[in-house]
Amino acid sequence: MWPLDIGFETIGNATIIAYDEEPVFVTDPWIQGAAYFGSWTQTHAIPDEQRRAILACPVVWFSHGHPDHLNADSLPLFKDKRILLPDHVGGRMATELKQQGYRVEILRDRTWVPISKRVKVMCIADLGQDSVLLIDINGRLLVNTNDCGENGWGWFVRRIVKKYATSFLLSLSGYGDADMNNFYDENGKFLTPEPMLRKPFGDRIAEATEKMGTRYFAVSSSLHCYQRTDSVWANAMVADLDAYGIGFHSNRCELLPAFIRFHCGEDRWEKINPPANEIRPLAPEIFGDSWAERLKPEDLSDAKRYFNAVECLQDGMSFIRLKVGGETHSISLGDSTVPRGVTFEAPRASLMTAIRCEVFDDMLIGNFMKTTLHGVWPALALHPYFTAFVGKYADNGRAKKRAEVAAYKREYERRSFRLKLLRLQNETKTKFRESLGESSLTVRLAKKIYRGLVR
Repeated sequence: MWPLDIGFETIGNATIIAYDEEPVFVTDPWIQGAAYFGSWTQTHAIPDEQRRAILACPVVWFSHGHPDHLNADSLPLFKDKRILLPDHVGGRMATELKQQGYRVEILRDRTWVPISKRVKVMCIADLGQDSVLLIDINGRLLVNTNDCGENGWGWFVRRIVKKYATSFLLSLSGYGDADMNNFYDENGKFLTPEPMLRKPFGDRIAEATEKMGTRYFAVSSSLHCYQRTDSVWANAMVADLDAYGIGFHSNRCELLPAFIRFHCGEDRWEKINPPANEIRPLAPEIFGDSWAERLKPEDLSDAKRYFNAVECLQDGMSFIRLKVGGETHSISLGDSTVPRGVTFEAPRASLMTAIRCEVFDDMLIGNFMKTTLHGVWPALALHPYFTAFVGKYADNGRAKKRAEVAAYKREYERRSFRLKLLRLQNETKTKFRESLGESSLTVRLAKKIYRGLVR
């Protein structure tokens, strides 16, 4: 009945299906509906065979709360399943799923948990409210890093990889569209993001795979595109399947196709060929958004409360402006006098849903909201003054006050002593770049030397 005795399949945006005579475990099953207020859809359909296998899995794991991983339209299909979650500080996913009646288990960090006779998993919660999952299938190792940056867990995972002859890295890759890229300067000029330059990234994939020590790289967490009429412009940043191999050169690892079936008893793979989805641009009104709708007085009150609750924002910026329905509203951040701020221009419905449901990352990543940067920012991004404090620590980590953020970081550093060292290293690197300039010869040479050392 099932195509595998022991092994796995990759399908959809970020889904892995593990088999042990039958489907036993699935990750991040987004199998219907859209994400980010209708902005994202999937590049390829999920064939009926894989869809049946996903729905047959008794155990489901969700990496983090972004809707291309924990998808609201797909979630009800797994109401009767055993749901495994990372041990995130704040525990928002676990709390809310339990309140909705789901059967939730928190995976203790760095501990193997059996799924079946020949399948076991280990989870590592990440500082950025994402997580890493190791899957052992009949003595073959999958390292699923999802959208994670390396936050102190890399050394531990690499030690485990060394124990396996056959191993795989599955990770977000591409030009970089899965982030906030819709930026403007104060004169209204669109600031072309680096992903639009479509620079080959195969060399970065090879470098990451070699550094991790895995034998294979499998495309994952990257197979999405944009479908709203106000976000389809971002498809210029989306990589097609052929782009992953451009520049990939290695004598130590191999790049696999995006959708595969791997037989872990025979160490062989075959390609799955799902049909590409036809992308038809959809009006934002289909998803409840109208760019003409204006804010109500109670909306502005809720927005002021929401942003001012995040105390650390005041350390890096002094104002946030909301431009909705042609009207601009200014929100002062406490007593801050930092000459830096941001204007978010967005439709009322999605903006207020993101604020009231505390999922502001969904607005950023949807790339239909226009963001104007005021003052000097270190780079073309909302880092480090906004994104982590709002989308990661406050919304999902439930850490809003400065003391709560400090305690939040200490807890992750307690779990990984390497994280503290990494934080100090990154702080030094940021100051170095800011003082010399990102494009300076010294910074460019330092980057080149560093890449040569870690490879």
